[in-house]
Amino acid sequence: MDPKTLREKYFAFFAEKKHAVISSSSLIPVNDSSVLFTTAGMQPLVPYLLGQKHPQGTRLVNIQKCLRTVDFDNIGDNTHHTFFQMLGNWSLGDYFKKESIAWSWEFLTSPKWMAISPSMLGITVYKGDSLVARDDESVALWKEQGVPVGRIAFCGKDNFWSAGDTGPCGPSTEIFFWTGDSKAPDVFDAEDNRWVEIWNNVFMSYNRLADGSLVELASKNVDTGMGFERELAVLSGQKSAYETELFMPMIRELELMSGRDYIDSMKAMRVVVDHIRAATFILGDDAGIVPANVDRGYILRRLIRRAIRYAKLIGIDSMFAVRIASIVIAEYGGYYTELVRNKEKILAELQKEEDRFTLTLEKGLREFNKIAEQPGVVCGKDAFLLFQSYGFPIEMTEELAGELGRSVDVAAFKVEFEHHQKLSRSATGGMFKGGLADHGEQTVRLHTATHLLNEALRRVLGNDVHQKGSNITPERLRFDFNFSRKLTAEEVKKVEDEVNRVISLGVAVVRREMPYDEAVKLGAEMEFGVKYPATVSVYFVGEYSKEFCGGPHVTNTSELGRFVIQKEEASAAGVRRIKATVVVG
Repeated sequence: MDPKTLREKYFAFFAEKKHAVISSSSLIPVNDSSVLFTTAGMQPLVPYLLGQKHPQGTRLVNIQKCLRTVDFDNIGDNTHHTFFQMLGNWSLGDYFKKESIAWSWEFLTSPKWMAISPSMLGITVYKGDSLVARDDESVALWKEQGVPVGRIAFCGKDNFWSAGDTGPCGPSTEIFFWTGDSKAPDVFDAEDNRWVEIWNNVFMSYNRLADGSLVELASKNVDTGMGFERELAVLSGQKSAYETELFMPMIRELELMSGRDYIDSMKAMRVVVDHIRAATFILGDDAGIVPANVDRGYILRRLIRRAIRYAKLIGIDSMFAVRIASIVIAEYGGYYTELVRNKEKILAELQKEEDRFTLTLEKGLREFNKIAEQPGVVCGKDAFLLFQSYGFPIEMTEELAGELGRSVDVAAFKVEFEHHQKLSRSATGGMFKGGLADHGEQTVRLHTATHLLNEALRRVLGNDVHQKGSNITPERLRFDFNFSRKLTAEEVKKVEDEVNRVISLGVAVVRREMPYDEAVKLGAEMEFGVKYPATVSVYFVGEYSKEFCGGPHVTNTSELGRFVIQKEEASAAGVRRIKATVVVG
């Protein structure tokens, strides 16, 4: 079955059941700050699920654009996608479990509609908890449809669904399809990943309050969702949607560009087409999101750059993002007309971002060549440097090393990576104890700029000036230091000029680990009140400055751009505060 037919049949079925077709909402949630993107079909309908009257009635159906960013590591397997489409139908205080279950089964199994054999389907229902009883009612209703008891399993938290920490929620019953090569077993095992969820019927019975308590809704609602991509794979006889018309035109283009077969480069090609498709839809949304270093723009940038890295792994050196996005627009633009309307912007932003990141990759390759000059195995720390500073996935470093007949200490890399993850998880208030929780490029630049600012203040105002605090966001740095009076305009200008002087020199930034006592003897600057371990990390900006710090930093001051002081003000008695940023390009 092709995508157009699936859409048409879905709408036709629920039109027969008196549902009004509503349009997909924006990928950017309206009046919902809990998430960056629309993550589920019910999200735009929350006010109506809580009781507000919908202008099109109490029975609704649509296909909602959705995007989730929690599954990046799973992208490339058979079932996960960053951007996906959710087939949804709702009852707003109208029908409930009986009709919902009967219609789900009818649409999937009836020869008139999807014609899926019941022998390929399994069911989960909510097993209950201290607040909500086990859903025996749904079990009885599934039995009425002819589902044998062995194909019904009771499950826990996965069968109690909500879109967030608060709001409408309730128990759900899910439908699974057997994707194994053998005959579907008579007994359904929800832990067997060959059973893939294709439909989720949520019975919205409660409103979860901020304290975690559940309050029964005055009118019960039904929120039914079916993944468009997964359903199309099932109907096409494929284990994955990547082998359907949704992705194959893009994959064939990648094969042409790379000279490689999809079967041999499956993971990389799947990541590329998934991420460029998602980026195309974000850029094509009328909300106007563009690549940036914060919020939605940061997610968009991460998607594009991750796609570029994986394209590099399969030998694509030429500009490719625009070519793949053009296919997305051609394939999807007939239904999602905003892609056609915003085509020029989509292609321009993708080209700009690919141009920009290609330069970073080239710098990383130069760094790899320096590392490769050392004999033996590429050590874990060097591999992690390439990952953290230049965005090289470990697979890319392994491939580059393999071309030279070398290997990479992947185990040591994983140790470095896990240490980095622990630091990230321990971050509070947006900062590490010795570094930053946000490793976006602009944040890293600003972190390095604080080192230059720290030293520049001493050179302009005197050696008694020391750091008293620091806070960095992707937009600006905030640096507190001891000083008894307001700086003059001339002093502010001198400090700014001094930082920009060092930036213009292109000074290398190097990290060294050493005993604490040795670092003190070297005169390394340290933050007031911090208790340091026996072995410390010190960052050297050439001969200009040396400072206790956990990172991350740029590798050369030339990467910082232009340093701009935005404000100088009082922070506390005897403490001044500077807010500044760096402007790149």
